[in-house]
Amino acid sequence: MKSVSRVFDPPSGHWVGDGFPVRSLFSYHEHTDAISPFLLLDFAGPYEFAPAQQPRGVGVHPHRGIETVTIVYHGEVSHQDSSGGGGTIGPGDVQWMTAGGGILHQEFHSPTFTARGGVLQMVQLWVNLPAASKMTPAGYQSILANQMPHIDLADDAGTLRLIGGQFGDHQGPAHTFSPLCVADAKLNAGKEVRLAVPAGWNTQVVVLEGHLLVGGQRVGPAQVINFERAGEDIALHPESDAMVLLLAGQPIQEPVVGYGPFVMNTREEIMQAIRDFESGKFGRMEA
Repeated sequence: MKSVSRVFDPPSGHWVGDGFPVRSLFSYHEHTDAISPFLLLDFAGPYEFAPAQQPRGVGVHPHRGIETVTIVYHGEVSHQDSSGGGGTIGPGDVQWMTAGGGILHQEFHSPTFTARGGVLQMVQLWVNLPAASKMTPAGYQSILANQMPHIDLADDAGTLRLIGGQFGDHQGPAHTFSPLCVADAKLNAGKEVRLAVPAGWNTQVVVLEGHLLVGGQRVGPAQVINFERAGEDIALHPESDAMVLLLAGQPIQEPVVGYGPFVMNTREEIMQAIRDFESGKFGRMEA
Protein backbone atom coordinates (compact mmCIF):
# COMPACT_ATOMS: atom_id res chain seq x y z
CA MET A 1 0.00 0.00 0.00
CA LYS A 2 1.30 3.45 -0.91
CA SER A 3 1.31 5.91 1.97
CA VAL A 4 0.52 9.60 1.67
CA SER A 5 3.62 11.75 1.14
CA ARG A 6 1.95 15.17 1.28
CA VAL A 7 -1.22 17.05 0.42
CA PHE A 8 -0.96 20.10 -1.83
CA ASP A 9 -3.43 22.83 -0.88
CA PRO A 10 -4.95 24.98 -3.63
CA PRO A 11 -3.14 28.27 -4.29
CA SER A 12 -4.81 31.54 -5.16
CA GLY A 13 -6.13 31.76 -8.69
CA HIS A 14 -5.13 33.67 -11.80
CA TRP A 15 -6.48 34.14 -15.31
CA VAL A 16 -5.08 32.52 -18.45
CA GLY A 17 -6.18 34.92 -21.16
CA ASP A 18 -9.70 36.13 -20.45
CA GLY A 19 -11.38 32.72 -20.61
CA PHE A 20 -9.77 30.46 -18.03
CA PRO A 21 -9.78 31.30 -14.30
CA VAL A 22 -7.33 28.72 -12.99
CA ARG A 23 -5.49 27.53 -9.92
CA SER A 24 -2.18 25.77 -10.60
CA LEU A 25 -2.51 22.83 -8.21
CA PHE A 26 1.05 21.64 -8.74
CA SER A 27 4.05 22.64 -10.81
CA TYR A 28 7.50 21.29 -11.66
CA HIS A 29 8.93 24.56 -10.34
CA GLU A 30 8.42 23.18 -6.81
CA HIS A 31 7.77 19.43 -6.94
CA THR A 32 9.67 18.10 -9.97
CA ASP A 33 10.73 14.72 -8.60
CA ALA A 34 7.46 14.00 -6.81
CA ILE A 35 5.17 14.62 -9.80
CA SER A 36 7.21 13.33 -12.78
CA PRO A 37 6.26 12.44 -15.53
CA PHE A 38 3.71 15.23 -15.02
CA LEU A 39 4.69 18.88 -14.95
CA LEU A 40 1.75 21.11 -14.13
CA LEU A 41 -1.97 20.96 -13.44
CA ASP A 42 -4.34 23.91 -13.90
CA PHE A 43 -7.86 23.53 -12.49
CA ALA A 44 -10.25 25.98 -14.15
CA GLY A 45 -13.51 26.91 -12.49
CA PRO A 46 -16.18 26.12 -11.76
CA TYR A 47 -16.91 29.63 -13.00
CA GLU A 48 -20.11 30.98 -14.56
CA PHE A 49 -19.70 33.11 -17.67
CA ALA A 50 -22.38 35.45 -18.94
CA PRO A 51 -23.36 35.23 -22.62
CA ALA A 52 -20.99 37.16 -24.88
CA GLN A 53 -20.52 38.08 -28.52
CA GLN A 54 -16.77 37.41 -28.75
CA PRO A 55 -15.25 34.10 -27.56
CA ARG A 56 -13.08 34.33 -24.47
CA GLY A 57 -9.86 32.36 -24.22
CA VAL A 58 -6.15 32.56 -24.92
CA GLY A 59 -4.68 33.46 -28.30
CA VAL A 60 -1.85 31.94 -30.31
CA HIS A 61 1.12 30.79 -28.21
CA PRO A 62 3.89 28.17 -28.58
CA HIS A 63 4.99 25.01 -26.77
CA ARG A 64 7.93 22.61 -27.08
CA GLY A 65 8.97 19.49 -25.19
CA ILE A 66 5.63 18.63 -23.56
CA GLU A 67 2.09 17.39 -24.09
CA THR A 68 -1.01 19.23 -22.88
CA VAL A 69 -4.13 17.33 -21.84
CA THR A 70 -7.39 19.31 -21.58
CA ILE A 71 -10.34 17.58 -19.89
CA VAL A 72 -13.70 19.39 -19.92
CA TYR A 73 -16.34 18.71 -17.26
CA HIS A 74 -18.68 21.66 -17.90
CA GLY A 75 -18.73 24.03 -20.86
CA GLU A 76 -17.08 23.77 -24.26
CA VAL A 77 -13.56 24.54 -25.50
CA SER A 78 -12.42 24.99 -29.11
CA HIS A 79 -8.83 24.30 -30.12
CA GLN A 80 -6.74 25.05 -33.20
CA ASP A 81 -3.02 24.40 -33.77
CA SER A 82 -0.26 24.57 -36.36
CA SER A 83 -0.17 20.78 -36.84
CA GLY A 84 -3.62 21.01 -38.42
CA GLY A 85 -5.31 19.70 -35.29
CA GLY A 86 -8.40 21.26 -33.84
CA GLY A 87 -12.00 20.90 -32.83
CA THR A 88 -14.48 21.51 -30.06
CA ILE A 89 -14.88 19.38 -26.95
CA GLY A 90 -17.67 19.38 -24.39
CA PRO A 91 -18.39 17.65 -21.07
CA GLY A 92 -16.41 14.42 -20.75
CA ASP A 93 -14.25 15.02 -23.83
CA VAL A 94 -10.47 15.37 -23.96
CA GLN A 95 -7.89 17.12 -26.16
CA TRP A 96 -4.41 15.55 -25.99
CA MET A 97 -1.89 17.78 -27.79
CA THR A 98 1.71 16.76 -28.39
CA ALA A 99 3.88 19.86 -28.71
CA GLY A 100 7.00 17.79 -29.40
CA GLY A 101 9.52 19.79 -31.42
CA GLY A 102 7.24 22.80 -31.60
CA ILE A 103 3.63 23.84 -32.02
CA LEU A 104 1.47 26.95 -32.03
CA HIS A 105 -2.06 26.75 -30.70
CA GLN A 106 -4.98 28.69 -29.32
CA GLU A 107 -7.90 27.81 -27.06
CA PHE A 108 -11.20 29.65 -26.80
CA HIS A 109 -14.71 29.01 -25.55
CA SER A 110 -16.75 27.46 -28.34
CA PRO A 111 -19.10 29.76 -30.29
CA THR A 112 -22.12 27.95 -28.81
CA PHE A 113 -20.89 28.24 -25.22
CA THR A 114 -19.93 31.89 -25.81
CA ALA A 115 -23.43 32.75 -27.00
CA ARG A 116 -25.37 30.98 -24.27
CA GLY A 117 -22.92 31.35 -21.36
CA GLY A 118 -22.83 28.94 -18.46
CA VAL A 119 -20.49 27.14 -16.09
CA LEU A 120 -16.95 26.26 -17.20
CA GLN A 121 -15.05 23.56 -15.32
CA MET A 122 -11.99 21.85 -16.77
CA VAL A 123 -8.43 20.84 -16.07
CA GLN A 124 -5.30 21.14 -18.17
CA LEU A 125 -2.41 18.82 -17.43
CA TRP A 126 1.13 19.16 -18.77
CA VAL A 127 2.89 15.84 -19.39
CA ASN A 128 6.66 15.74 -19.80
CA LEU A 129 8.28 14.09 -22.82
CA PRO A 130 11.44 12.01 -22.36
CA ALA A 131 14.60 13.52 -23.88
CA ALA A 132 14.46 11.05 -26.79
CA SER A 133 10.95 12.30 -27.67
CA LYS A 134 11.30 16.05 -27.00
CA MET A 135 11.58 16.79 -30.73
CA THR A 136 8.94 14.33 -31.92
CA PRO A 137 6.57 15.74 -34.58
CA ALA A 138 3.70 17.76 -33.16
CA GLY A 139 0.29 16.15 -33.11
CA TYR A 140 -3.26 16.30 -31.77
CA GLN A 141 -5.69 13.70 -30.46
CA SER A 142 -9.37 14.41 -29.93
CA ILE A 143 -10.82 11.83 -27.54
CA LEU A 144 -14.58 11.85 -27.05
CA ALA A 145 -16.26 10.64 -23.88
CA ASN A 146 -17.67 7.51 -25.54
CA GLN A 147 -14.21 6.44 -26.78
CA MET A 148 -12.78 5.80 -23.31
CA PRO A 149 -13.06 2.55 -21.32
CA HIS A 150 -15.35 2.80 -18.29
CA ILE A 151 -14.28 0.36 -15.58
CA ASP A 152 -16.54 -0.66 -12.70
CA LEU A 153 -14.66 -0.63 -9.40
CA ALA A 154 -14.97 -3.50 -6.93
CA ASP A 155 -17.82 -3.58 -4.38
CA ASP A 156 -19.86 -0.95 -6.21
CA ALA A 157 -17.30 1.68 -5.17
CA GLY A 158 -17.68 3.69 -8.37
CA THR A 159 -16.55 3.90 -11.98
CA LEU A 160 -13.14 4.77 -13.41
CA ARG A 161 -12.73 6.26 -16.89
CA LEU A 162 -9.34 5.61 -18.52
CA ILE A 163 -8.05 8.44 -20.71
CA GLY A 164 -4.45 7.50 -21.39
CA GLY A 165 -1.98 4.79 -20.45
CA GLN A 166 -2.78 1.56 -18.65
CA PHE A 167 -4.92 0.59 -15.67
CA GLY A 168 -4.86 -3.13 -14.91
CA ASP A 169 -5.64 -4.94 -18.15
CA HIS A 170 -7.24 -1.86 -19.73
CA GLN A 171 -5.59 0.56 -22.17
CA GLY A 172 -6.67 4.15 -22.66
CA PRO A 173 -7.13 5.59 -26.16
CA ALA A 174 -4.50 8.36 -25.87
CA HIS A 175 -1.06 7.63 -27.31
CA THR A 176 1.63 8.29 -24.70
CA PHE A 177 5.43 8.43 -24.73
CA SER A 178 6.19 6.97 -21.28
CA PRO A 179 4.44 4.52 -18.93
CA LEU A 180 1.61 6.33 -17.14
CA CYS A 181 -2.06 6.37 -16.24
CA VAL A 182 -4.41 9.34 -16.61
CA ALA A 183 -7.96 8.55 -15.48
CA ASP A 184 -10.86 10.12 -13.67
CA ALA A 185 -13.28 8.35 -11.38
CA LYS A 186 -16.70 8.84 -9.84
CA LEU A 187 -16.62 7.42 -6.31
CA ASN A 188 -19.59 6.38 -4.17
CA ALA A 189 -19.91 7.68 -0.62
CA GLY A 190 -19.08 5.33 2.22
CA LYS A 191 -17.08 2.84 0.15
CA GLU A 192 -13.40 1.95 0.40
CA VAL A 193 -11.80 2.43 -2.99
CA ARG A 194 -8.59 0.60 -3.82
CA LEU A 195 -6.77 1.47 -7.03
CA ALA A 196 -3.81 -0.59 -8.25
CA VAL A 197 -0.74 1.50 -9.15
CA PRO A 198 2.71 -0.02 -9.89
CA ALA A 199 5.43 0.22 -7.27
CA GLY A 200 8.02 2.86 -8.14
CA TRP A 201 5.51 5.14 -9.88
CA ASN A 202 4.67 8.63 -8.71
CA THR A 203 0.96 8.94 -7.94
CA GLN A 204 -1.31 11.95 -7.44
CA VAL A 205 -5.05 12.02 -6.77
CA VAL A 206 -6.72 15.36 -7.52
CA VAL A 207 -10.05 15.95 -5.79
CA LEU A 208 -12.41 17.63 -8.25
CA GLU A 209 -15.65 17.28 -6.27
CA GLY A 210 -16.62 15.92 -2.85
CA HIS A 211 -14.54 14.96 0.19
CA LEU A 212 -12.33 11.96 0.96
CA LEU A 213 -10.44 10.53 3.90
CA VAL A 214 -6.97 9.45 2.81
CA GLY A 215 -4.27 8.35 5.22
CA GLY A 216 -6.22 9.88 8.08
CA GLN A 217 -6.49 13.28 6.36
CA ARG A 218 -9.68 14.89 5.10
CA VAL A 219 -9.26 16.35 1.63
CA GLY A 220 -11.64 18.27 -0.60
CA PRO A 221 -11.99 20.08 -3.92
CA ALA A 222 -8.78 21.40 -5.53
CA GLN A 223 -6.51 19.54 -3.11
CA VAL A 224 -3.94 17.07 -4.44
CA ILE A 225 -2.84 13.94 -2.57
CA ASN A 226 0.73 12.89 -3.39
CA PHE A 227 1.71 9.30 -2.55
CA GLU A 228 5.06 7.65 -1.85
CA ARG A 229 6.53 5.53 -4.64
CA ALA A 230 6.77 2.37 -2.54
CA GLY A 231 3.77 0.04 -2.53
CA GLU A 232 1.43 -1.15 -5.25
CA ASP A 233 -1.99 0.36 -4.60
CA ILE A 234 -3.76 3.31 -2.94
CA ALA A 235 -6.81 3.45 -0.68
CA LEU A 236 -9.43 6.22 -0.75
CA HIS A 237 -12.45 6.61 1.53
CA PRO A 238 -15.10 8.96 0.07
CA GLU A 239 -17.15 10.73 2.76
CA SER A 240 -19.53 11.90 0.02
CA ASP A 241 -19.98 11.08 -3.63
CA ALA A 242 -16.80 12.38 -5.21
CA MET A 243 -15.00 12.93 -8.49
CA VAL A 244 -11.22 12.52 -8.63
CA LEU A 245 -8.46 12.60 -11.23
CA LEU A 246 -5.84 9.84 -10.98
CA LEU A 247 -2.37 10.70 -12.28
CA ALA A 248 0.27 8.00 -12.01
CA GLY A 249 3.44 7.36 -13.96
CA GLN A 250 6.97 6.06 -14.09
CA PRO A 251 9.25 9.00 -13.22
CA ILE A 252 11.34 10.42 -16.05
CA GLN A 253 14.67 10.73 -14.30
CA GLU A 254 16.14 13.48 -16.46
CA PRO A 255 16.85 17.17 -15.87
CA VAL A 256 13.86 19.51 -16.21
CA VAL A 257 14.54 23.04 -17.44
CA GLY A 258 11.54 25.21 -18.21
CA TYR A 259 10.93 28.69 -19.53
CA GLY A 260 7.30 29.66 -19.98
CA PRO A 261 5.75 27.31 -22.55
CA PHE A 262 9.01 25.40 -23.23
CA VAL A 263 10.21 22.48 -21.07
CA MET A 264 13.49 20.85 -22.09
CA ASN A 265 16.53 19.24 -20.43
CA THR A 266 19.13 22.00 -20.71
CA ARG A 267 19.32 25.78 -20.81
CA GLU A 268 20.89 25.54 -24.27
CA GLU A 269 17.83 23.66 -25.54
CA ILE A 270 15.59 26.38 -24.12
CA MET A 271 17.59 29.07 -25.92
CA GLN A 272 17.31 27.05 -29.15
CA ALA A 273 13.54 26.74 -28.67
CA ILE A 274 13.26 30.53 -28.36
CA ARG A 275 15.34 31.04 -31.52
CA ASP A 276 13.31 28.46 -33.45
CA PHE A 277 10.02 30.02 -32.36
CA GLU A 278 11.17 33.52 -33.28
CA SER A 279 12.34 32.33 -36.71
CA GLY A 280 8.98 30.70 -37.53
CA LYS A 281 10.00 27.04 -37.20
CA PHE A 282 6.92 26.14 -35.15
CA GLY A 283 4.70 26.37 -38.22
CA ARG A 284 1.84 28.69 -39.00
CA MET A 285 -1.74 28.96 -37.85
CA GLU A 286 -4.41 28.86 -40.53
CA ALA A 287 -6.69 31.88 -40.56
